[in-house]
Amino acid sequence: MEQAVTILKQISGFLWGWPALILIAGTGIYLTLILRFLPLRQLGFGFKQMFGPQVGVGTIGAGAALATSLSATIGTGNIVGVATAIHSGGPGALVWMWLIALVGMATKYAEAVLAVQYRQKDAAGQYVGGPMYYIQNGLGPNWRWLAIAFAIFGMLAGFGIGNSVQANSVAHGLQDSFGLPAWVTGVTLAVLVGLVVLGGMKRIATVATYIVPFMALAYLLAGLVVLVDHADALPAALALCFESAFTGTAAAGGFAGALVKEAIRFGIARGIFSNEAGLGSAPIAHASANTDHPARQGSIAMLGTFIDTIIVCSITGLAIVSSGAWTSGAEGAPLSALAFSSTFGDFGNVIVAGGLAIFAFTTLLGWSLYSERCTQFLFGDRAVLPFRVIWVLAVPFGAVVSLNLVWALADIMNILMAIPNLIALLLLSPVVVRLSREFFSTRPD
Repeated sequence: MEQAVTILKQISGFLWGWPALILIAGTGIYLTLILRFLPLRQLGFGFKQMFGPQVGVGTIGAGAALATSLSATIGTGNIVGVATAIHSGGPGALVWMWLIALVGMATKYAEAVLAVQYRQKDAAGQYVGGPMYYIQNGLGPNWRWLAIAFAIFGMLAGFGIGNSVQANSVAHGLQDSFGLPAWVTGVTLAVLVGLVVLGGMKRIATVATYIVPFMALAYLLAGLVVLVDHADALPAALALCFESAFTGTAAAGGFAGALVKEAIRFGIARGIFSNEAGLGSAPIAHASANTDHPARQGSIAMLGTFIDTIIVCSITGLAIVSSGAWTSGAEGAPLSALAFSSTFGDFGNVIVAGGLAIFAFTTLLGWSLYSERCTQFLFGDRAVLPFRVIWVLAVPFGAVVSLNLVWALADIMNILMAIPNLIALLLLSPVVVRLSREFFSTRPD
């Protein structure tokens, strides 16, 4: 088993190496340029649409689609991912997370535009879509093999990164902080997830609409308190981030130092892990939104990357750097907890543990939809209910097993589902440009 894990980690390291990061970042840069920086120019318009009246047709509200997408993206990456990036790449990694998010907004925009443009109805009359549908319907039947490949990788990735990993993170976090047995957490999570997932997409969207804003706001407020507490150190922290992003970071305290290439690699990799721009997951949710034009929903979808990375990840990262916790040598969730504990004392650990628990729970909900849609594409509508049951049963199992093998497989499936999606985005980019010009030429409200 250990040898298998080692081999899989080597494969994962190769697949998530520079070629993949360049492909993902390059696609974002290309889309940003051909769209003439539309996501940045229309950021205000996007927020206006998020809070505006519902228009057009769909299965769920446009804002609910964004909340469902955020339920999957705002998760362990915002706490663990940011801390891991800074531990390995230094404070400069945070700047590279910001940069990949800014071009990732164009990627997320294009994904949603294509998802709405090429969506279709299932037997229950609900709108379904995502990369597998815009590959099949947009590129034609000769590309169906690529759509099937995405669906297989997406279905399998869901049970890894979206299910077992999340359940395990909650179980071990609560066990370390409060001594709660992992199996108790697993069973409790399974019951809660079952109550939502077995109700289908509309129930997932409803729960996400209520929980996601609350959890994000609560975490942001706690993080802002930390930043206010370290306000005197904040200017120097920001300067350190930008300086080390382009010059590297010297060894300090328990921090071993990092080169510029490490800041770039870990910043980009953890940024993508957090906001999922390019992976092809978010458009599955946005395909079901009420909207009258693909570009309108695209302008809402791109907010997911902005909120996840530019706002939420920034709070975690700046708290770690301004508090000085980054020099401790700690890694992952303990590093984030150390930063919050600098202000809240022992309660800082509770904030991080609680945040991880809620974030992981909503990720279980969001990814259940993604994996379900992939399963539905592969096996038809009859597979939906059995999938939901299996998804719920997998939760307690993930809470108690060793996840070395699962983590390795999940990382591989994640990058493998990104590749078909990125190919489709590049080939269908003229469609995105045409629809965008068509929509924004009239400057609609």
